[in-house]
Order: sequence, then structure tokens, then C-alpha cells
Amino acid sequence: MTIAPGREAAVTRYVVEESVATITLDRPERHNAWTSEMGEQYFDHLGRAAADPGVRAIVVTGAGRSFCPGLDMGSLAAVASAGSAQGGSRPQTFPLGIPKPIIAAINGACAGIGLSLALMCDIRFAAAGAKLTTSFARRGLIAEHGTSWLLPRLVGTARALDLLLSARVVLAEEARELGLVNFVVPQDQVLPAALDYARDLARNVSPTSMSVIKRQVLSHVDLPLREALAESNALMAESLRRPDVAEGVASFVERRPPRFAPLAR
Repeated sequence: MTIAPGREAAVTRYVVEESVATITLDRPERHNAWTSEMGEQYFDHLGRAAADPGVRAIVVTGAGRSFCPGLDMGSLAAVASAGSAQGGSRPQTFPLGIPKPIIAAINGACAGIGLSLALMCDIRFAAAGAKLTTSFARRGLIAEHGTSWLLPRLVGTARALDLLLSARVVLAEEARELGLVNFVVPQDQVLPAALDYARDLARNVSPTSMSVIKRQVLSHVDLPLREALAESNALMAESLRRPDVAEGVASFVERRPPRFAPLAR
């Protein structure tokens, strides 16, 4: 197990165990409300996990009973006073470029930029009864942080407009029906369930395959079928030349866990 030292312990935590990096938003006294410092630390952790060959999957969660209820009100007031949004060194879409699966364990309230953070993950587990909302329109804001691009791709245009225009609260159970989250589990099981999922990926799935598939899904959504198919055929030809294919077949035939190589940097 490794734990990131120093400054980063202030508002986030980073732990690596069993090839899974767990990033925890750690301001429970403020329900993990988002600040620029938290954003910088979070993205630093993602970058570290991406560069570490020992990490094969990433889990993101919140300390206490909230995931992230949005921007800290003090920060929001400062943004409103300045008349411009705070900009960090990396955009909120940064996780989409991480070549490893990111699983959100939404353990409680998830709103505004907190919902954006969850949407930028690849798989979402939510605690039963957890409340989710875009919230932007009810604060006089617009669809920020790439949600106007990503949300329609997850739930469809009509549902995205409903969630963005009304900024209404949806419970985890409705969020699953809408396609906003993948799984709903009891509150005390949300992190264990997400970790089990991540460990299964780490143990049994090729890191290279996961990286390529994530890139395919995100880039092909805007391509014509002909172009997406052509690229997929080229990528398949590349994959057939990798040792992972032989190892995947051998592990299946020999009925043993696969020994896939780490993702190349």
C-alpha cells in the first residue's frame, strides 16, 4: 500500500492497494465541497495513477456521507464577485484522457461540479437514496465543465435538457433508470462494490485493451460509422500483434488468472 504524503493529505487522500488507486475527496466537515486546491490535488492524483504501472484502475469517492455537493459556497461567492470562473491548470475533462478506467463511488450528495466530476468517470456506483443534481441553473449558471457535451451522450438530449434546465434533484434509483449511474447499492456498500469492480478489472482485464477501448468509445461517438469501423479494424490488427492476445487465450485454456503486462507509459 502507498499513501501520498505531504501537502496532498490536506483535502484529498490517495491510496494504492491491489493495483487499484483510491482517491478520496477529504473535506467531510464541508461535505467535500469543491475548491481549487481540491481540484489541483485531485488532478495530480489522477496523473500519478496514470503514470504508475502498478495502478490498473482508479476509484474516486468522498469522505463521510457526501460525495461532493458542488463548489464551496465561499468559492462560489468569490467567483460571482470577480465575474469570471476560476480556472485551474487542467480542465474538468482531464479524466477523460486518463488511459485507465475510473470508477466513481458516489457515497452521498453529488451536485454541480461534483456531478461533473462523477460524469467524467467511466463507471458510476451510487449509494441507494443518494441525491444528484446539475444545480447550475438554480445558481444562475449555465451547463459548465463539459456537461452540455457529455450528459446528452449518457442519457439522451431530452433527458439532459430536463436535468440541466430544471436542475431538479434525482435519487440514485432514478439516476440508474436514466443512465446517469450504472449501479445502485446500499450506502455502506458503495465503496466496497466499486473497489471489487476495480479489482476485477485489475486482475482479469488487459490494461492495454482498457486504454484503447476507452479512447475508442470517447472518440468514435462523433465519427461516422465508416470511419469508426475503419479505425477499429486497424486497432484490432494492432492488438492481434500484442502478447496480450496469446496470454488471454492461454489463461482461458489453462483456467488460470491472466498475467497481462502493465500499460506502457
